[in-house]
Amino acid sequence: MAKKTKDVRIQVILECTEHKKSGLPGKSRYITTKSKKNTPDRLELKKYNPVLRKMTIHKETK
Repeated sequence: MAKKTKDVRIQVILECTEHKKSGLPGKSRYITTKSKKNTPDRLELKKYNPVLRKMTIHKETK
């Protein structure tokens, strides 16, 4: 019989840091998954922000 393993991958929400500072309405958010085992700290990725029309840094929210 197969082993029962805990689900290591979790869903996280990434939110744009520059959009908050600009004061423009709306939010730029992405949903992705990450491994709790390999990346225990908060995730930070460069993603496209359609409102600002450029690549910006998106950080994980809790």
